[in-house]
Amino acid sequence: MSMNYLPGISRRNFLRTTSCGFGSLALNALLQQQSVASPNGVNPESSPLMAKSPHFPARAKRIIFLFMSGGPSQMDLFDHKPALAKGAGQKLPYQLPEIEATVGLENTKLLGPVSGFRHAGESGLFMSDLLPHTAKHADDLCILRAVQADSPNHPVAIRQMHTGNLFDTVPAMGAWLSYGLGTENQRLPSYITILPKEGERNYSSAFLPAIHQGTAIQHVGSSAAKAPIRHLNDPAASRRVQRQRIDLIQSMNRRQLERLETDQQMEGVIESFELAFRMQTETPKLVDFEDESKDTLALYGVGEKPTDEFGRQCLLARRFAEAGVRFIQISLGGWDHHNKIASGLPDRCAVSDKPVAGLLTDLKSRGLLDDTLVLWGGEFGRTPHAQNGDGREHNHHGFTMWMAGGGIKGGITHGATDDFGYYGIDGQVHINDLHATMLHLMGLDHERLTFEHHGRPFRLTDVAGKVVREIIA
Repeated sequence: MSMNYLPGISRRNFLRTTSCGFGSLALNALLQQQSVASPNGVNPESSPLMAKSPHFPARAKRIIFLFMSGGPSQMDLFDHKPALAKGAGQKLPYQLPEIEATVGLENTKLLGPVSGFRHAGESGLFMSDLLPHTAKHADDLCILRAVQADSPNHPVAIRQMHTGNLFDTVPAMGAWLSYGLGTENQRLPSYITILPKEGERNYSSAFLPAIHQGTAIQHVGSSAAKAPIRHLNDPAASRRVQRQRIDLIQSMNRRQLERLETDQQMEGVIESFELAFRMQTETPKLVDFEDESKDTLALYGVGEKPTDEFGRQCLLARRFAEAGVRFIQISLGGWDHHNKIASGLPDRCAVSDKPVAGLLTDLKSRGLLDDTLVLWGGEFGRTPHAQNGDGREHNHHGFTMWMAGGGIKGGITHGATDDFGYYGIDGQVHINDLHATMLHLMGLDHERLTFEHHGRPFRLTDVAGKVVREIIA
């Protein structure tokens, strides 16, 4: 029986009834006539997520991005400034940019560091007392002290951090990596974002094929009632029936695609259905921590306060990285301390310090850190001067991020800000440079990884970006 023998049922309603369970004899007959193209429902050689060769030998196989949304304060965590501590409460020794808003900065003064600093590791890196666990990995860290962005506005800066672009809807860096390299595991997405708080636009594939967009993990609990990926399982139907349903829907999708000749959205739908079906086998095992030892759970702070949720995020990231996912992002908000930074910053560090250190320890013990690039940081940093008396304003002129593993030199700092931590004055790393360097470590030339759209080639770094070779081991 052909689908043409179902008059009066629109394609949209037919798909809707199929997904809800359609018990008619007509549908059952249709399902029974669908043949499975391959046992896994996919031809690996034709899959858009098939692993691809890099432009040149790569130092890293995957990236884990620890995104600290809101703007962590660099002079309180990684950028030690004795002059700031000495000048606390004094008038500003520098001029504020005239084009930037000064809300809450009337008669503002320098605000000294809210935490102490100490040397860490054999390298002697200065790190905050608020990060005792991360400090144990000082010799693995490359601290970038003069990162620069183009906007002090949260939504715009977040977009630039994720996509390299301030305003346009363009692919996120994870989508570019997926497009350029594919994935090592055809049963998993190439790009996963865990508890994203920055909006779908920032993990979108935009004009790239839709299969490269980020898959969002919505919950990090392990109970069936709170599945990390929604709608992953259908308890009402057996796997065989689900496979038959997908085959039926895919035959309709492909027929529509043949009629239209080209439809990027339809191509994405076809591939997404197949990936979702394959994920039903692989993903439940990865999001279940039953096979993790008590020592490993304790390493991440799982089951403890206040580290449980973020610890679960970091542990999931390791499991996905180990399983072959190309780009994993973890997001943690709450770093936007316009006031009460003396209490707010220690809180965020207490939540994140142990899980981040646990992730680095775990990756290293499993031999994964050498080919996993770990990036930590927010969309910008904070000012040396006070806002509202006891907080700090946004600062995109010179802030701190760090990298570890994946071909990066450990135990070093790169770049410098002025004596108070406001402006980058040496070794500046623009967001475009950061992206170019990340792609380089993954074996990709940022000028060659392009996609034709609206009559011109687009790339993650737009028309800028240079590889920061000084930090590459």
